Amino acid sequence: MLAASNVLRPPYTKAVRKALEEANNPGTEADLLFLEAWEMRPEPLLGATLRASQIRRANPGLAAAIDAELKGR
Repeated sequence: MLAASNVLRPPYTKAVRKALEEANNPGTEADLLFLEAWEMRPEPLLGATLRASQIRRANPGLAAAIDAELKGR
């Protein structure tokens, strides 16, 4: 059985951890965590897809870093 301290919790990627260090409000933090979650498991819902698309457009470097990290590059 896994202990609670061994369970991996968000943020999962180094890219998002680094971006969160510079985040200055809860809305930005929520967007970064949402993008990471969406990149890990895209939802086929229109609203979620549009939100992820907007966040990716505003943060292309972060989106690329998350993608590369998740794909193991």
